[in-house]
Amino acid sequence: MTKLPDFRLETYFSRWEFTARHHLTASDAQTMAMSELLALAGPEDRHAWDTLALGYTETFGDPALREAIAGMYSLVDADDVICFGGAQEALNLAMQVLLGPGDHAVVVTPNYQSAETIPLSLCEVTGVPLDADRDWALDLDRLTAALRPNTRVVSVNFPNNPTGKIIDAADFARLAELCDERGIRLFSDEVYRGLERDPARTLAQAADLSERALSLNVTSKSLGLPGLRIGWIACRDRELRSRLERAKHYTTICNSAPSEILARIAINAREQILARNRAIIDANLPVFDQFFTEFAELFDWRAPDGGCVAYPRYLGADGVEAFCTTLVEQAGVLLLPASIYRSELTPTPADRFRIGIGRRAPVPALDAFARWLRDRRKAVQEK
Repeated sequence: MTKLPDFRLETYFSRWEFTARHHLTASDAQTMAMSELLALAGPEDRHAWDTLALGYTETFGDPALREAIAGMYSLVDADDVICFGGAQEALNLAMQVLLGPGDHAVVVTPNYQSAETIPLSLCEVTGVPLDADRDWALDLDRLTAALRPNTRVVSVNFPNNPTGKIIDAADFARLAELCDERGIRLFSDEVYRGLERDPARTLAQAADLSERALSLNVTSKSLGLPGLRIGWIACRDRELRSRLERAKHYTTICNSAPSEILARIAINAREQILARNRAIIDANLPVFDQFFTEFAELFDWRAPDGGCVAYPRYLGADGVEAFCTTLVEQAGVLLLPASIYRSELTPTPADRFRIGIGRRAPVPALDAFARWLRDRRKAVQEK
């Protein structure tokens, strides 16, 4: 196994996430206090919380939690679900189980870094880029051409991080069929599902489309509860699920018992939480539209199809890397520059930055951002 490189996003966050005055690049929806979440608990879940014993839990995950998760799918049963310590553990172990020397994987870019670096540490990988010039379209013909006889995994993420792209439902269904026809595992990162701007564009979940496909999800993003550290994979292949459990024996073994109960409460109340988070995004978007309209000479802005991050283009002559660094150092406003999302597999745009739109009350951060931009504009005009 090849040594993994530094995780660029986490390295960047280690420097700035908790020191910058304005975290304007958050990838999760608005979170809630413990009291708010517990207020959503039904009698059975509240009793489970109040009487919880802090012992070990089942490796597969709390049975009632897996039952609640299965309720999010059309064809998935509780026995088709295995829980992990966040989505990162799930992604890592899935790739370890599915890939090895002599195998090949296809990964769509841009993406969350580990979606490509973990496969790259295990086997040959081909990247297929979303096309920035065509609203981040996925070219299925190009993806098909990238497949090989030894391709074992196709990895995708919609709504996409960082672009917010959602492909057409027919294309996603065709992708699942294509993978099944060739005996390939479709690995689908679905952590932003539920935050689509147009509910009609919500994609089917991969685990419902194919018995072989894996659907990855987590409480962190759409539900806005990253502190729980609960993720899961749904897959109707029970033999594969057993292999995932055996892999988990070498990592976390089991999840946090309090987190599992709290995740159960959140998932059972997911419609209420998701509706709240979509309302926050809907209220935020006009504020972001107004901001980017004022500085149209500097930014090419488009709201995402779904999720709570967007990926605008920066048009300034100084380049996006210098721009983001100077912004956080001088104004305390944190954005993620394009280098965080560069790929070893394909060219990726070097003039973009990620901005978060899912947190409540973005105005103070945008005001600080705007003041800094106006001061720069004035300084240039006075030269």
